[in-house]
Amino acid sequence: MEVPAVNTSYPPPPPPQPWPGQSHTTWAMSPARCPPHPCHYPNLNSINLSAAVSVTPMTRPQSLFWDPSQQSNQDAHKPVPELSDMNTQGMPQKSYSLPTSPVSNSKSESRYGLDPQLLPSVVQVIKEDQAQWEGKVFVSECISSVPPLSSTQCTLEDRGNTTSRFVRFTSYSFPVEAQSAQKSHLPLGAIVCPLARPERGECAVSMCEAGECVKGCGHCEAFMSPAMSWQDCGQRFYCPFCDSLTEVPWQTYQPTNQGRRVDWDKKPELSRGSYEILEKQTSSKQNNAAVLLLAIDVSASAMRTGQLDHICQQICSQLHALNGGGKSDLRVGLMTYDSRIHLYNLSPALSRPHMMVITDCEELELPVMEGLLVPLKDCRHIAGRVLQEIAFFNPEPENKSSSQELPVSATLKILQAVGSPGKLLIFHSSPPTEGMNQRSSSGFFSSSKVKSIFQGPDSSTSLAKECVNQGCCVHMFMLSHQEVGGAWPGHIPNLTGGGLICYNSLQSEIEQERFRADLRKSVNMQMAFQAQLKVFVSKEMRVSGCYGAFITSPDSSRVALAALDWHTAMAFEFSHNKSLDVTKGVAIQFVLSYSTFSGENRTRIHTVSLPCSHQLLDTFRSSQAETLLTFYCKKIYSSVLESPLQSLREELQMEVTEMLACFRKHSCTTSASPGQLVLPQFLKALPVYINSLRKSEVLLPGLRSSVHQRLQLRSLIVSMDTLSTASQFYPLILPLPVSAENANMSPVGEAVRCTVSSLDPGGLYLIYCPLALLLWVGSCVPPHTLLQLFNTNSFSSLTSGELPVLENSLSISTRALICSLQSTAAATLQLKLVREGDSCEESVQRLLVEDKSPNGGASYADFLYHLHVNALRLIV
Repeated sequence: MEVPAVNTSYPPPPPPQPWPGQSHTTWAMSPARCPPHPCHYPNLNSINLSAAVSVTPMTRPQSLFWDPSQQSNQDAHKPVPELSDMNTQGMPQKSYSLPTSPVSNSKSESRYGLDPQLLPSVVQVIKEDQAQWEGKVFVSECISSVPPLSSTQCTLEDRGNTTSRFVRFTSYSFPVEAQSAQKSHLPLGAIVCPLARPERGECAVSMCEAGECVKGCGHCEAFMSPAMSWQDCGQRFYCPFCDSLTEVPWQTYQPTNQGRRVDWDKKPELSRGSYEILEKQTSSKQNNAAVLLLAIDVSASAMRTGQLDHICQQICSQLHALNGGGKSDLRVGLMTYDSRIHLYNLSPALSRPHMMVITDCEELELPVMEGLLVPLKDCRHIAGRVLQEIAFFNPEPENKSSSQELPVSATLKILQAVGSPGKLLIFHSSPPTEGMNQRSSSGFFSSSKVKSIFQGPDSSTSLAKECVNQGCCVHMFMLSHQEVGGAWPGHIPNLTGGGLICYNSLQSEIEQERFRADLRKSVNMQMAFQAQLKVFVSKEMRVSGCYGAFITSPDSSRVALAALDWHTAMAFEFSHNKSLDVTKGVAIQFVLSYSTFSGENRTRIHTVSLPCSHQLLDTFRSSQAETLLTFYCKKIYSSVLESPLQSLREELQMEVTEMLACFRKHSCTTSASPGQLVLPQFLKALPVYINSLRKSEVLLPGLRSSVHQRLQLRSLIVSMDTLSTASQFYPLILPLPVSAENANMSPVGEAVRCTVSSLDPGGLYLIYCPLALLLWVGSCVPPHTLLQLFNTNSFSSLTSGELPVLENSLSISTRALICSLQSTAAATLQLKLVREGDSCEESVQRLLVEDKSPNGGASYADFLYHLHVNALRLIV
């Protein structure tokens, strides 16, 4: 059955019909409380909403929907009775008891009369999870259970199953039958962050030498893990990934006791879900070590910006810091470019550096290799001399343009010649251009024509593939970025594990400080190079899809990456080959092979064992909204390369609608009234997450959304982990104290909901998501508070920029909070100050995801209403 989209306008509905087997008179309610017929939901007069969660239910059905046509004037301001939950099979309940308010013109009000304050709240879900797990230890044992949310600060302990720090699943109980999985419309997926950093108090990933580890399966090549079961007193083991038995070599044999080897606690591969194998080093270790190459744009347009001197100064400072920070053996190369490539011989044997100019860049070949890569300890002073003279170069004629792809091609030639991976930092100041091969295409109807704005040029894709094969990670700094017109230069950085960071210019101190911090992060970021990720799964399952910031291959169980860092995540989708065995469950293993910056070859293994069930209720009950959001985000954002945005939004809405309909039909008792919305325990926040994803700038552009902005958003979000994704689509809004007794108050209040009604005109609010940091100032904030925080008591004189350093509790605590939030972001965030009533307040409205968005997206209340009534239609 076709489900109408949220913004669909409906024709006048026919008269409501009775439920099958019932007449209109069987409802023991007044007309204002009459439950709706599912096929005629535009005529709804009331709707009850409920969620299955762990609190005692109330006994009386209630209504959230307020219809002014059904109320007299004297009753208009009476609160609607509180909301009670329905019973579900084996599911705990919760009740809400907040009143509705009269209809207003606020963006957060529903056009159907639902009170947004009564709807399931992300803030409340996070608060309840923190109350349960904050500061405690969650043990990940041999069979996984639902872990705490990613936002909850707790200790995760690995006792045979990989913790959720590395792998999170959309559900921790897979359906036994393929038909049940399809019927549920709940995707069976995993969010994998293979190099995630352990939090304070958690053990680092255990490491063992390659020759000391117990070998894995000899048939499918899966690595040893606690998921393997031992037989015949330890002489052989059973592999859950291929259903085969493997003999244990006599050199590594140990007897078993109660099904475990007697040395299980001494070997991480037998006792830990996550461990790492260090491969034996060879004499060519130095040749395998990663290198650092720096490429600076010296075209005429770059010279005119007047920024080269500052760029070179910052590069010199970072090289000096690297040399004194224990990385003096790091091999460094330097090049400049315009329409040509200028390579520099930094050999310490030379009295002064030599420059080689390559003019034929179509078929680029290196004349010599000597001196192009030199250990930092030997070339720091020579490189410094080159950097000092760059600002005085004579630029090319004005009609010559520089391509940001030129240094990528030159870097690939250098890395291929020495056989090493590396990190390339490009400092581009001129307008970006199309790829070198793209500019020679034969017009609009050329075969190389881009099919979607999200698809990169053919030349960029080809270069990115070469970078992946060689392990070349590209970081690009756009230093005079214009969001209107021109090519977007982020395709290669996005596909190689690097990133694109844009600046309007480096003339202001704020931008200079931001550039300094971003450069320091990029240079010092620990990365894995030439990474290969392989997925093993039980024979009854298969990997049916993989999504993320990488070049996909026909084999979804294998992913090749040029490089990745600790916060890069990707998604995998699983499908049934045949029915699962309840007694065995599902085993999934992720194997990441990579080389470190120093040239060490390592293999990191993450293994998870999950139960399976015949009951769909178990699948729904063990799912998590934030993981589903991350999965859907990566899948949808990966699909925009080929599919129309409108069809993707409709497909997403349909998928969630059918999921809720299935849960209502197969996991709920018949006592549920049609007016009640029923959500699984851990999916209460899913509707607001999905609505925020549907109306994101990538999928639903607004009038002021530039193409560059949308491309940049997609490239950043598609590689985020679960915590960052959830924060991006439901930002954190923290109220700051405004009382005169700031010293006696908490430095920050509890987070509030992302709606305009949460912003008090007399308050200060810090709004954070991984890509934005705003300070909203209400028009009625007391002058003494403004003086303590901004060093001025005038509301009209407030301007954006760094907060002044003032010695009072409010200023100190606020600046500390901002530093803490910025430390978790991939790139340095510039604090933007927004005054209530300013024209720039639209930037805040985009983050108030429960309200109607400026680009036309529906409010949370309206979207939830449509999910409910469309789910009822599917059931009937």
